[in-house]
Amino acid sequence: MRVFPLVLALMCLVAAASPAMAGDKAQALRQSLDLVPFTPGDKFLAGNFVADEMNPAYIFGTVKDFAASRTCPVAWLIEKGEKARMAEQTAASTPTEYTVYLEEDCPDKVVYYVFVDQSALTPQQWIEWRHKFHHGKAEQEFASAKAKLEHALQDSVAVAGELRFMLKDGEMQAKPLEQVLRDDLKFPAIYDLDQQKKLSK
Repeated sequence: MRVFPLVLALMCLVAAASPAMAGDKAQALRQSLDLVPFTPGDKFLAGNFVADEMNPAYIFGTVKDFAASRTCPVAWLIEKGEKARMAEQTAASTPTEYTVYLEEDCPDKVVYYVFVDQSALTPQQWIEWRHKFHHGKAEQEFASAKAKLEHALQDSVAVAGELRFMLKDGEMQAKPLEQVLRDDLKFPAIYDLDQQKKLSK
């Protein structure tokens, strides 16, 4: 029996399944932001996302497709405190949203795409969650977005998350994220919320 080739094959499989080791800059940023490895839920990863909290104009494709479109090694992370809060909400069966980080570790930069997982919320719950932070202003400010998302849902285009921030080497990028996705990252939208129609790829 030839044991060595079998062992070598198993080692290759393990190596292929393991995430690449983060670089020094990424490790330092993880420590400064108190981030730890995390595996997002399938519903979030398989869901579409928006990239503007107040008045989204587009719905983009799935989160997992966006992660796969990145050219440098990626890893999912979460803040330690957020992970604990999520566990408490899950235990209490309370629908909530929480923040996760997609880290792209390139030789010349480290980029964090900061997502909010909203896969457990309906459009109405999405509004109610914002009432906790914006009080009476939430209904007025987010009513238009809610109506657009509900119309998209009728067209079988649901949203499971939101790209809230983008950090490059720890610095927040000010450019509108919808523009970054479409123009800079070449990640196409799949639905026009203003025109209320699906877009061809």
